[in-house]
Amino acid sequence: MNLDKSTKRIAKRVKKGFQGYPQISLAYFGVSSSCATEVVVGFTSEEGAAAQEQKFSSKGDVRKDETIQTTLLKIIERADAKTVVEVAGVSIIN
Repeated sequence: MNLDKSTKRIAKRVKKGFQGYPQISLAYFGVSSSCATEVVVGFTSEEGAAAQEQKFSSKGDVRKDETIQTTLLKIIERADAKTVVEVAGVSIIN
């Protein structure tokens, strides 16, 4: 799957807002606000449950990495996530 298709499908799921559980959260981290080198995917099965997390990283921007974006979409689809939340912006890591 190409990068544009993956990012558009993820963005469409994010725009739907809260639809219930299970929920996937995406948080981007990097050394600057313009380049996210890591993404943390959180999976919450039900309200009040502890989130399971998985981290993906890249030498470049993970938001422009076709393999990582396709993997994120597959995780969302396989988890049958009703809600996808994306933390706005890139959090700076030291």
